Amino acid sequence: MTRNAFHPADIVTALAVLAMAVAGTWVALAGPSGPLPTHWGLDGRADDFGTRETIGLLLGILAVSTAAFAGGMGIVASREDDSARVRALRAGQWVILVAIGAVAALASTASLMRLESIAGPIPMAAIGLVLLIAGAFVGRIGPNPVAGIRTPWALKSRLAWDRSNRLAGRLICLLGLAAVVASPFAPQPLGLQALFGGLVLAILAACVESWRVWSQDPERQPF
Repeated sequence: MTRNAFHPADIVTALAVLAMAVAGTWVALAGPSGPLPTHWGLDGRADDFGTRETIGLLLGILAVSTAAFAGGMGIVASREDDSARVRALRAGQWVILVAIGAVAALASTASLMRLESIAGPIPMAAIGLVLLIAGAFVGRIGPNPVAGIRTPWALKSRLAWDRSNRLAGRLICLLGLAAVVASPFAPQPLGLQALFGGLVLAILAACVESWRVWSQDPERQPF
């Protein structure tokens, strides 16, 4: 196959790394002073605070993580000749970009706006939209060292990998869609708690599916 040196995922990766690095530097040097919320509990309320330097450092760490994981996935994909393998790696790259980019954008915005609580319709809808987008790619991820449902059973059976990640992708998509639709009406912080609880259950269901499929796969690898 013909390799594309300028794949959209690679361009987005470079732009995301640059944006996080620039934003982190600006926040650390010229961001708002005083304590800024850096963590929010399951009730949506801020329970830990830091300085602008803390936020800048966190954005820098996320920039490095994006370069290492999404960039590394892109490098591996660019060296593959199998088109199916390339698509699977690119899907993983997009999932990493969406996940880390969302954390950087949502967390830093909430922190710089000094939001004492993220239990509201807009944050819930934003998180739901991120899950909806990420879920669309999760089911397409092929075996890799970073992204997806990487249970011991999924790593020992390609069939288990494919089915568990497809299930995870569908459940995450449905959860994200439900969050977007319900966000204007859901009582808070119950709506946010239900969203996070649903995400945990979706991942657990996919992990169980990986074991179930592995146990029935005649071509599985033994431990």
